[in-house]
Amino acid sequence: VQLQASGRGLVQAGGSLRLSCAASGRSFSGYRMGWFRQAPGKEREFVAAISRSGGSTSSADSVKGRFTISRDNAKNTVYLQMNSLKPEDTAVYYCAADRNYLGNSVDYLYWGQGTQVTVSS
Repeated sequence: VQLQASGRGLVQAGGSLRLSCAASGRSFSGYRMGWFRQAPGKEREFVAAISRSGGSTSSADSVKGRFTISRDNAKNTVYLQMNSLKPEDTAVYYCAADRNYLGNSVDYLYWGQGTQVTVSS
C-alpha cells in the first residue's frame, strides 16, 4: 500500500488543522492505520492509531482530548483532526499502515512521506 499525506500548514497556538492520508492499493480496510510525528532532534513518536473498521482508536497522552483519528474506508483515507494546537505539536507528521496490531510501536510496515505542521506561539 502507498500512502500520501496532505494538510501541512502553519497555524497559531489554539488553532486547528486536519491532516489526511490517502492510501492506494487494495484492501485499505485490512490495515490498521497510525499517525506519528517527529520534531527536530527528537525520535519519531506515536500520536494516534485506529483499527481496521474504525471502531477502536488510541492516542498518546500528549494529544488526548485534542486530536482525533478517523478513517473512511470507502475513500481509502485516514484523518487526523488536530484542535487546540500547541507550539510543542510542531513536527513532521507521518501516516503509517500495517496489518498487525502494534500498539504505539513505530514498527509499522508502510509509511507516507510526512507533512509539516508548524504551530506558532
